[in-house]
Amino acid sequence: MDLEQLFKQYKEHSLQGRYITLESIEPVLKKNNINNQMEIIGKSVLDKPIYKYEIGSGKTRILLWSQMHGNESTTTKALFDFINLLNDSSKLAKQFLNTFTFCCIPMLNPDGAKLYTRENANKIDLNRDSQNLSQPESRILRATFESFNPDFCYNLHDQRTIFGVGTTGKPATLSFLAPSFNEACEINESRLKAINLIAGINTVLQKYIPGQVGRFDDSFNINCIGDTFQNFGVPTVLFEAGHFQNDYFREETRKYVFMALSSSFKVLSENDIVNNENDKYLSIPQNNVVFYDFIYKNIKINYDGIEIITNFAAQYKEELIENQVCFNAYIVKIGVLENYFGHFQYDAKGALYQDNINNIPILDQKADFHLDNNIEFVNGLMKA
Repeated sequence: MDLEQLFKQYKEHSLQGRYITLESIEPVLKKNNINNQMEIIGKSVLDKPIYKYEIGSGKTRILLWSQMHGNESTTTKALFDFINLLNDSSKLAKQFLNTFTFCCIPMLNPDGAKLYTRENANKIDLNRDSQNLSQPESRILRATFESFNPDFCYNLHDQRTIFGVGTTGKPATLSFLAPSFNEACEINESRLKAINLIAGINTVLQKYIPGQVGRFDDSFNINCIGDTFQNFGVPTVLFEAGHFQNDYFREETRKYVFMALSSSFKVLSENDIVNNENDKYLSIPQNNVVFYDFIYKNIKINYDGIEIITNFAAQYKEELIENQVCFNAYIVKIGVLENYFGHFQYDAKGALYQDNINNIPILDQKADFHLDNNIEFVNGLMKA
């Protein structure tokens, strides 16, 4: 199975970038509604439709949902890439459709997607509402889970650029978790199925992004949807789409999510899962918060007449401005940055920091400055 070629063949080109809204996906859903697979299963807080897309006739039932957090759109793009594969007449598509029945909710939180926020319109994190079920979106997902009765759940998310793979200095481009089902984080038959599946996915991904797959923290929180479904006895896999080098629009990461989805169903359809891969799963390094978007080292500043050498870091804020996601870099840390990495790093070698405000870096200040009055940085990046 040539995953690179498959992605090129089935990529949904109408979906690009980070700002993916209901208006973005509705035409794609309608295009793929060949045999009435699309259905509105409820409405959001702001009365927007929430769709499911069901396809396949196999006995193994797969429930997938994306954009539970409105500003986490990478897996939505990859899910539609995968739906394109399923709607082809290829041998692989037929294999998947004969083995599985897929129930996809590509955008659980359309209000949050429009506002580009993690929360829904009531400012509730849906991934902390799996017990209270206080929100219509949470109740829709639970009702779908109960009526569809899945054999596996795929909980599809994005994670921030701050995460790295252990202490390797490599970004966590994809991270996975077999959520815990109890406080003791024990392993039962259900969780072991998710663990074994992740181990199989990781074996494939290491060929494409070696050292860039992480393992998410498995602390138990019954309010999280993955922990709840695992607690109900359904193997659940958390996907976290993270940063790939220079890929802030997550088009490369999207490819690896597609690869992970496709390879997981290949493994499941061929019953090619080893019975106990817990050691391989635990050998995947855990995610660590070790990255900033920018690190500037050995900066000279004039502080009250005293010259000192320091370091500082800047981080992008993703800000929705006129229906575009803008990446604006702000200073977030000044001083010791030992054991941290930057997606962009610059060694000033003692050059003097200057800006148009106080000539010293200040927290929450935009990362616009000069070094030795001749090297200009705008929005974090050195100006050509």
